[in-house]
Amino acid sequence: QVQLVESGGGLVQAGGSLRLSCAASGRTFMSAMGWFRQAPGKEREFVAYITWGGGSTYYADSVKGRFTISRDNAKNTVYLQMNSLKPEDTAVYYCGGVRRYYSDYGVADLYDYWGQGTRVTVSS
Repeated sequence: QVQLVESGGGLVQAGGSLRLSCAASGRTFMSAMGWFRQAPGKEREFVAYITWGGGSTYYADSVKGRFTISRDNAKNTVYLQMNSLKPEDTAVYYCGGVRRYYSDYGVADLYDYWGQGTRVTVSS
C-alpha cells in the first residue's frame, strides 16, 4: 500500500504564495502523481499532474502560469508551488497517485491513492 501525506496549506492573502508537499511512503511505485482541489459545495477538480518517469507536467487552465508542480524522486515527494494566489483558489487540496500508465492523468477516477487533504484559504 501507499500512504500520501500532504502539508503546507494555510491562510494567505491574495497575491501571496504557498508551497504544498505530498510525501509518499510504502510501496511507492507510481506512474504519476497529481493535485486536485475541492471547494465547498463543488466537485473535486484537477489542478496539475506530473509523470514519475519523464517528469512531464500538465496544468488546469485556471492555474497555468501561476502554479508549478515538481517532484523529488529521492524523497518520494511531489510539490505544488502556488504563486499569485486568488480567492477562487480557496479549497482543500488533495494529492493523488496512479499506478497504471495512462495518456492523461487529469481525471480523479484514475487515481488509486489519496492523501487526507490540506486546506488553502486565500483572503481578498
